[in-house]
Amino acid sequence: MLQFRLKPVTAFAAKPSPLVAFVTVIVIGVVGFYSLHFPFRSATSLDASRFGHVFLSSSSNATISNYLRGLTVHPHLAGTKPASLTARYVLNHFTGLGLRTRTAKHRVLLSYPLRSSLSAHFGDGSSLEFQLGEGEGDGEVVAPYHAYSPSGSAWAAAVFVNYGREEDFRLLAAAGVRVAGCVAVARSGGGVGRGAVVEAAERHGAAAAVVFREGDTWPRGFERGHVMRGGIGDPLSPGWGGVDGGESLGLDDSEVLRRFPKIPSMPLSSEAAERILVSLGGAPLPSDWTGTLKSSKVTNVGPGPTILNFTYQGEMKVATIENVFAIIKGREESDRYVLLGNHRDAWTYGAVDPNSGSAALLDIARRYAILLRLGWTPRRTIILCSWDAEEFGMIGSTEWVEQNLVNLRSKAVAYLNVDCAVQGPGFFAGSTPQLDDLLLDIIKKVKDPDTDEGTTIYQNWAAGGGKSNIQRLGRVDSDFAPFVQHAGVPSIDIYYGKDYPVYHTAFDSYNWMTEFGDPFFQRHVAVTGIWGLLALRLADDSIIPFNYVSYADQLQVYNDILSNLLDKQISLHPLTASIQEFASAAKEANEESKKLRLQENSDHFVDMKIRALNDRLMLTEKGFLDVDGLRGRQWFKHLVFGPPRDQESKLDFFPGIADSMSEMFKMSEKERLAAIQHELWRVARAIQRAASALGGDLA
Repeated sequence: MLQFRLKPVTAFAAKPSPLVAFVTVIVIGVVGFYSLHFPFRSATSLDASRFGHVFLSSSSNATISNYLRGLTVHPHLAGTKPASLTARYVLNHFTGLGLRTRTAKHRVLLSYPLRSSLSAHFGDGSSLEFQLGEGEGDGEVVAPYHAYSPSGSAWAAAVFVNYGREEDFRLLAAAGVRVAGCVAVARSGGGVGRGAVVEAAERHGAAAAVVFREGDTWPRGFERGHVMRGGIGDPLSPGWGGVDGGESLGLDDSEVLRRFPKIPSMPLSSEAAERILVSLGGAPLPSDWTGTLKSSKVTNVGPGPTILNFTYQGEMKVATIENVFAIIKGREESDRYVLLGNHRDAWTYGAVDPNSGSAALLDIARRYAILLRLGWTPRRTIILCSWDAEEFGMIGSTEWVEQNLVNLRSKAVAYLNVDCAVQGPGFFAGSTPQLDDLLLDIIKKVKDPDTDEGTTIYQNWAAGGGKSNIQRLGRVDSDFAPFVQHAGVPSIDIYYGKDYPVYHTAFDSYNWMTEFGDPFFQRHVAVTGIWGLLALRLADDSIIPFNYVSYADQLQVYNDILSNLLDKQISLHPLTASIQEFASAAKEANEESKKLRLQENSDHFVDMKIRALNDRLMLTEKGFLDVDGLRGRQWFKHLVFGPPRDQESKLDFFPGIADSMSEMFKMSEKERLAAIQHELWRVARAIQRAASALGGDLA
């Protein structure tokens, strides 16, 4: 047996040589640094594949169905008591699984209806009072309304404005139709949101607006929604998190007032809208509109002779909303966060929007709890996020992102969003491009719920276009927006189905889901599988699975599109050169990743190199942010992905360039060219910043 004896202290009395002292200090320093930043070498990396299989095999259609039933027993509009009870339901689920939980409350401005009415007075002297509601829910369901609409009334002729686009108003003007002073009747769609429709109607002098949803919608359904403009998040705390006792602007502040329409509006059922439209006289329906209008009985656009008596009264009030989190702390890199998010507030019962995603989030928590009991601990911290008040303009997620901006920009690996997990058939996904390859790899492992046994989602998706099917995240229609467009966090958004007929109506119920949306909950299982596996890879891979070559390829596609759109007087050279620089950095990062994977587990110094590479991979997306943001919309910081000011813009990328192109009619030719060139230079500098971050070298 080995024995160790302590030598007398006097044995160390001799002064060590300078070289020995120096080496000793270096060794102690390196060991100390390593123990601080790399306290444990992962014991689970070798088992990552096994844990992934366990995660997939522990799926349960019936369990997800039960979660959805529990979430949708009552309507749960943000800021109401049922919404608070739903938050408790999610919180209790997380705590019941033994997960560490946290809540974050925010004081924000919400909007609710008090009373409304609408009647039509026809040219033949008859009249009709419309029922403003679906007659579902025994009074539990909120009356149809547009959140943040001002109160007001109008007694005015009805005029049909199609989708409410500028091109529609130009057609009406060319036909001699005067919209000013009328009640504008618009159908949703055409690539324009309801808020933009109301804003356009206001700009053209309408006294009020009603918006109906056409297509395959249920005829008695009313599409609720908000009409706030100019950004997302709480209008009383623009740019900072709204918390109790914190700074809050007044309702009469000019920055707050510009977020709200100046004319009242409300939703209308397609059934009620048709009664109005078929009664119109005046100018004939433009031929460009007839092909897409569902009703063949509509022949004229008005105005009149039908008069609408419109009244809406609402209230805006500060309410408390609550985000709920479950945290699975990482073992090696606990200061690096992989976030999975879904909002749980709904206009009505919310079986599709959003609680199909909420049920999937609860099931991911259950399956992760199983892995934890089997000995799994993620390398990085995983945070499950249940957002509140998304329907009012992504308020819950935006306030939290603003409150935690510094930590998210420095420590968030990725944000994985699921809003409506299941709307119907067909898989859809959007991402920032460095996540494309990971997304494709994951869907190769998940069975397609709508095809024969053994076929993966990837096989069918690839047949329909594959990687080109991936959307980008410049929209502002779900909770990925603050993460991408304000914090610069790489993100993914996934869902099944598109344009379901009971969107934001009282018919979005558990019964609709079980009868039409996903009767056997296979699509829910598929989304849950993809979502959970994405997070496992991002949390457990030693090298974060980002591929910026895909990003460079996407930027080059955008460059090619611009070359066909812009005047020859505008130089694309700055953009072209910056993309080439970024592509070179991306290739070098990929090569570095390959080398480090081969050397992995060889010594502690490799771990430090991996950590340094991961830091650069995380930082790169932030390079696309600009401190000044978009002109006139400074909150939006991302110069590659963000919403253009003009929703009819030809570009869904480079929003600053898109804005300059759309505003050309306000400028002289010289000013227009200079504005576009300046925005192009801003994008080029952003791409250079990202390339520098990825390469890790100072200029």
